[in-house]
Amino acid sequence: MTDSGSVGWGFESPRNHIRKAIAMYKFLFGPVPSRRLGMSLGVDLVPRKVCTLDCVYCEVGKTTRLTTERMEYVPFDRVKSELTDFFNNNPDPDYITFSGSGEPTLNSRLGDVLDFIHSIKPGIPVAVLTNGTLLYRADVRKELMGADIVLPSLDAASVSGFKKINRPADGLDIDTCIQGLVDFRKEYKGKIYLEIFVLPGYNLEEKELTSLKTAIKRINPDSVQLNTLDRPGTITDLRSASTEELNNIIEEWALPGVEVIASAPKRKQVQSYRKDAEQAIMGMISRRPCTLDDMAETLGMHVSEINKYLDVLQSDNRIETVRQDRGIFYKPAPNPGSA
Repeated sequence: MTDSGSVGWGFESPRNHIRKAIAMYKFLFGPVPSRRLGMSLGVDLVPRKVCTLDCVYCEVGKTTRLTTERMEYVPFDRVKSELTDFFNNNPDPDYITFSGSGEPTLNSRLGDVLDFIHSIKPGIPVAVLTNGTLLYRADVRKELMGADIVLPSLDAASVSGFKKINRPADGLDIDTCIQGLVDFRKEYKGKIYLEIFVLPGYNLEEKELTSLKTAIKRINPDSVQLNTLDRPGTITDLRSASTEELNNIIEEWALPGVEVIASAPKRKQVQSYRKDAEQAIMGMISRRPCTLDDMAETLGMHVSEINKYLDVLQSDNRIETVRQDRGIFYKPAPNPGSA
């Protein structure tokens, strides 16, 4: 007898199929279809959701531990073991990316994990997605020297804007954070792709954009990538920036290397995009609306991996969201595919 939600899966439920197809790791996820890095194996070095910021737009969810304390949040030996197992049993990804549930530079063994990866797979480039808030620390900058690409974020360059959109941990100061990015650029020989999350009502005002432009010129990154909201953040009434608004920023700044991050549907063109994962998510929310945590627990997938598919489904107008007391619930759109 087939599972009640197993349409298109023969005699297997989506959950069983996904669990068989995706190795069950605690600190690794994917490879996932990354818009910027192709087929990317994720390495998650902090529990969800340990971060130095509590950004209003975060699609992973509200920060549960807001801190600047560095420590070995996940065991180094466990990460080594999972990486060894993955590479013994899978083809090499295009990139290994430090990202996931929180801020990776909070892990005090970050440099050790980087060194281990280079020792066993020297040919695979490593990227680090970070909010950049700890780059004022010399030890953090030193540990990141082993990365091939660092993708820090900077959403505001004013004190008020930083507090409004990023809601930082006590002790973090935006001027110090920007100086950390400036110092890192001077010391680091790899590529720096600075990401700016544009949010109307938060950092789209002229004074905020002017202060950001000044900071960008000081930091001198290799590129600046403008991003905006795909799905609901941690608070209500957030609006995505339009394509026109993003292009206006590029025109007004007139800085080299500023671009809008490619749209979510292009993930489908990445080798690691899994149609079965997309179908499993749709099959699950077709039975009942689910939160991100519900899907992660049932399908055995990391929240960051599920988010990649939700971005595509949202962009294709195949899902919609409802905010309730327990969080954001996802369900099929009543008229899928319509704008």
